[in-house]
Amino acid sequence: MATTSKTTSAASRKHAAAPLTPWEKATRGRERLEAMPLASRTKADYAKVLDDYRMIYHSDPQSKYAPPAVNAVAELLTSQGHELNDTKSLKDAVGQYEFLRKQYPGSSLRVSALLAEGQLYENDLGDPASAKQCYQQLLKQYPKSEQTEEARAGLESLQRRASGSSAKSATAKGERRGTNTQSITRASAAENRVVAPVPVRAPDTKPADDGAARKGVSAAEDVISDARETAPSNAPQPSSAPQPGVTHVAATSGAKHGELAQVTGIRHWSTPNYTRVAIDLGDDVTYEAARVPNPDRIYFDLHGTRLAQSLAGKSFAVTDDGFLKRIRAAQFSNNMTRVVLDVNDVTEYSAFLLPNPYRLIIDIHGNGQPPQHVASGNSVPPPSSSQGETAVAPPPTTAPDEKTSSHRPVPNSVATNNAGTTSEVAEVSDQPGREDATSTPTSQPIAAVVPGSRPATTAPSTRKSRRSKEPVDPATPARAAAPTADGQTSLVRALGLKIGRIVIDAGHGGHDSGTLGVDGIQEKDVVLDVALRLGKLLHERLGAEIIYTRSDDTFIPLETRTAIANKSQADLFLSIHANSSSDSTARGVETYYLNFTSQADALEVAARENAVSDQSIYQLSDLVKKIALKDKIDESREFASDVEANLYAGLERGNAGLKNRGVKKAPFVVLIGANMPSVLAEISFVTNPKDAEQLREPEYRQRVAESLYKGVAKYEGGLSGSRTSVERASTSR
Repeated sequence: MATTSKTTSAASRKHAAAPLTPWEKATRGRERLEAMPLASRTKADYAKVLDDYRMIYHSDPQSKYAPPAVNAVAELLTSQGHELNDTKSLKDAVGQYEFLRKQYPGSSLRVSALLAEGQLYENDLGDPASAKQCYQQLLKQYPKSEQTEEARAGLESLQRRASGSSAKSATAKGERRGTNTQSITRASAAENRVVAPVPVRAPDTKPADDGAARKGVSAAEDVISDARETAPSNAPQPSSAPQPGVTHVAATSGAKHGELAQVTGIRHWSTPNYTRVAIDLGDDVTYEAARVPNPDRIYFDLHGTRLAQSLAGKSFAVTDDGFLKRIRAAQFSNNMTRVVLDVNDVTEYSAFLLPNPYRLIIDIHGNGQPPQHVASGNSVPPPSSSQGETAVAPPPTTAPDEKTSSHRPVPNSVATNNAGTTSEVAEVSDQPGREDATSTPTSQPIAAVVPGSRPATTAPSTRKSRRSKEPVDPATPARAAAPTADGQTSLVRALGLKIGRIVIDAGHGGHDSGTLGVDGIQEKDVVLDVALRLGKLLHERLGAEIIYTRSDDTFIPLETRTAIANKSQADLFLSIHANSSSDSTARGVETYYLNFTSQADALEVAARENAVSDQSIYQLSDLVKKIALKDKIDESREFASDVEANLYAGLERGNAGLKNRGVKKAPFVVLIGANMPSVLAEISFVTNPKDAEQLREPEYRQRVAESLYKGVAKYEGGLSGSRTSVERASTSR
């Protein structure tokens, strides 16, 4: 019997450890590569994945996986060429696509391979003649394919470039007539430019290996329409309707030194009256933004960029039933990508760039009706409660991961290849009523309010409160919410906001360890443990629904953390971090809320947590001036005060030298755009020997979690006029 059991166990282990197929091995290797930050990828990283794919068609040329393996090698060579500034890899990619077409003429990938060849010749290798040949061959051999529209667009781009080159000498002689329909090359635009210079970011905003940037467009630059030549240089103003037939494209600054950043993915999170969009870029860029009404569309022109083939000319119908309905992207010209966001009834929107890796973050607010309940993840709405009963919150959950890849560039959407997408995207700026948010290409944050609209406000939650597990006496009148510490009654208090759902954000994670403290203690590990402990307390004692931005050692981008809170319709957002200082004697706790500031130490902490430069911090502070809503700031300040007071009170006992560093304001990216009271707590200094020693102990981490819990409970009690939440903290142990 024992022998049989051992045999069965051994067979099970053998089955469980079944080796991956060559295709599975290569695909997993590619997923790991694409999960790495662009700035950290090396040639060796690419080589390993390339060899795995090559092994597939070398060992079995007749395999069904052979054509896609050849195609994968071509795509990876293209990516390697762009990221590592390697022209040879780009030429090898062309050869690989040609190999695919000739060796596998029956493959469904042959048409897209021919298109990719043309785009590489045009955009990277400076060979317009070969590009033209590829585009013409595609139209002739595959006239009914989905790629014909892109091939025609490529031919038109080449023709505009040639026309621009012919017009260059006349333009240089000053024969410009100021017409918006005149086409010019970027070289002549430089001689006659009337737009303001593009801001230059400080060197320390670049990724660590910025020297390995993309390269390779031809000296014969593309043609652009000089529609902004007569635009005023003052602050952006709503524009009048453009003249028929005029294409609105600003004179571009051009890709830096001929390099083009690549638009590789578009992430999004929506509710019925809000959406956040993150456009993944390969490098620092300049951009323009505008809104077109009836129906509302907001579009962004990304200068010095190339659109990844997985996004080019496609329409993505968003499936999460929110404010954002559709995303469209197209290569507007050789060095400019246009992204169009279809939304409804916009009131305001803002955008800002983040580095490491570079991405453009866009927040859009509208007048859509808030939902009665928005379930998070796979949770279901709470059952309706009868008189005297209270719905029970589901156990704590972790927000789903929303990552992009070359196979899924826009998560939570259905992609369609529409032959008219490219032309539709190009024509958006010709629609009447266009309102510009920028007057020139910029890399600085922007914010725009739609004229005549009412600024968005944070509506109170309409979910039934789950905070109390005790029966409610219907004869007991509800108590009014307590005023804030400064004696004010904010809108959310007047409307009776209740706390039903809380998002807890453990800072950093994955490759981002945060601060490395004394004897190797890592911030990411400390704050994750505290966050999980806090979530358990809030769920058990307040009956709140808890959502973690991460519950393991996973990296979550800053913009995703806020978006998780908004998408889940959270009532509170609490981000937990550990502090650091070059002064090892620095100790204490401090809590931040979002606001602009000029306080040097607060800006220093924000720059470190945001992983951006001092210059970027000042730009973000300026953005906050434009987008911050007074009522939300008031409640966040009150929330921060309760958290800070209880955090210090809970840790000071027997802790000589601990300081209450107070409540502070700063432009933290993780708080920008949050639609609910939001704070960031720095629970101790991991760079202080005593703090670090304490934070290694589970008992002290529990003490930190208990203190944070009391801060949240105090704030919640002030909203509901209740004292039971804080009392339960001491009786439920």
